[in-house]
Amino acid sequence: MCPDDPAWGLAHDMAHGPAHDPAHDPVHGSNAAIMIWSRITTEPLEPSALLARVEAASCGAALLFVGMVRDHADGRAVSGMRYEAYRDMAETVLAEIAREAEASLGGGHVAVEHRIGSLELGEASVLIAVSSPHRAEAYAASRHVIEQIKVRLPVWKHEHYVDGASQWVEGTQPAAPSADPREGA
Repeated sequence: MCPDDPAWGLAHDMAHGPAHDPAHDPVHGSNAAIMIWSRITTEPLEPSALLARVEAASCGAALLFVGMVRDHADGRAVSGMRYEAYRDMAETVLAEIAREAEASLGGGHVAVEHRIGSLELGEASVLIAVSSPHRAEAYAASRHVIEQIKVRLPVWKHEHYVDGASQWVEGTQPAAPSADPREGA
């Protein structure tokens, strides 16, 4: 979906309502108090800082997913990427996704950030940090967050190619997770 797509207008219409909803603000405070953190930002993402947000003595597993701008897509050489968002709606949806993942953890923490603006090759576009008492729940929660971002988050990618061309990337429905964790990696 891109700004030219009719669904863009639908996303705009869905976002009308209160301009500020404190329930969707990032939670600030000590690490012990932070259960869920989500943020849409133009600032470079800091993996170690996000991972620190989910540290807890009660959690035996902590993991970090870093989505980065790669140098190719669909057989074409990529020179960079621009992410655009309907920011108010994106912040609300990202917070909902983080809450869903946290609810499945049984005592864990979820922190997720998505960057918007122009990014260079190798820069992080999304970070997901999860901690939980056990690793299986942490992996499942992290997977839920990234798959739901791909499906629901109103963020659009504009790829720039080495040959000087650029285009909006069509969104797609991710495939169902495989029983074999080595597939789809």
